[in-house]
Amino acid sequence: MAAPLAISLGDPAGVGPELIAATWAAREELGLQPFVVAGGAQVLRAAAANRGIELPVAEVTHPQEAVTVFATALPVLAHVGDAKFAPGRPSPEGAALALRSLETATSLALSRAASGVVTAPVSKSELAAIGFTWPGQTEFLAHACGVEEEDAVMMLAGPSLKTVPLTVHVAISEVSSLITKELILRRCRVIARSMARDFGLASPRLAIAGLNPHAGEKGRMGVEERDVIAPAIAALVAEGIDATGPHPADTLFAPHKRGTYDVAVAMYHDQALVPLKTLDFDNGVNMTLGLPIVRTSPDHGTAFDIAGQGLARPDSLVAAIRLAAEAAANRATNP
Repeated sequence: MAAPLAISLGDPAGVGPELIAATWAAREELGLQPFVVAGGAQVLRAAAANRGIELPVAEVTHPQEAVTVFATALPVLAHVGDAKFAPGRPSPEGAALALRSLETATSLALSRAASGVVTAPVSKSELAAIGFTWPGQTEFLAHACGVEEEDAVMMLAGPSLKTVPLTVHVAISEVSSLITKELILRRCRVIARSMARDFGLASPRLAIAGLNPHAGEKGRMGVEERDVIAPAIAALVAEGIDATGPHPADTLFAPHKRGTYDVAVAMYHDQALVPLKTLDFDNGVNMTLGLPIVRTSPDHGTAFDIAGQGLARPDSLVAAIRLAAEAAANRATNP
């Protein structure tokens, strides 16, 4: 039987614990495979009770125990530790638990005791205050896996669209200087390999967006397409990768276009995330490509402002669990 997924708790003051509880409560209806939570048994019980969910918790010592108990109780690794339930009130103690949970879940996936890791949302500022030196969880995971940060590629996936931003949290004014032929080649190679391994696509189709309006219109509205993006696409095609473009971004995400590719490669953050969140806001998943382990995450943050109020929806966490399970199964048959 496949190893269970490992779920990190996220910041205990955020919506992560209540969404984990709500997801387990709907496990049969949703047909979810077993998962184990890395720590926070007390937080999970309190978050569930606060939301009106009956949540039996089984404190376990090894992930494989989750397979046996999952049908009747939420499996939680007891040795990771716990914290007080204080929704909307982040604390150093809570951030420390979030970090231990992330470290444990990652280690379990690396050792193959877990088939993959699903990370609940954390607060970057709270983690930084206790000495966390990485910009976010993705960079931490890349370091833990021995992968260069440039090869840990963020993909946003939903039922209607999969898209990758080549540049992420940078100012628009910096994007042009960061888009190089080398960056496009490096990231698209990772994307092509990962789409084959994690999604079972023998020849994944990559549609690469232009940077400028009308994809530059032959240099009249910008030269990046002519001088950088098109030569990179030609090099990818020469390597045997099914890459097309540069496509005008204003038409790339239209309904009749989305069926012509498996993943859209965008030049910057909003070019990728605006269409994904417009189409699949509640079911979007953040997946890290290029790692030796499967990692997914719900595409939302800690939501401290609504934590503990029963307003947060578990849809994105459910989608992240399903996508991680799918990718893990594909890796088992396409190692």
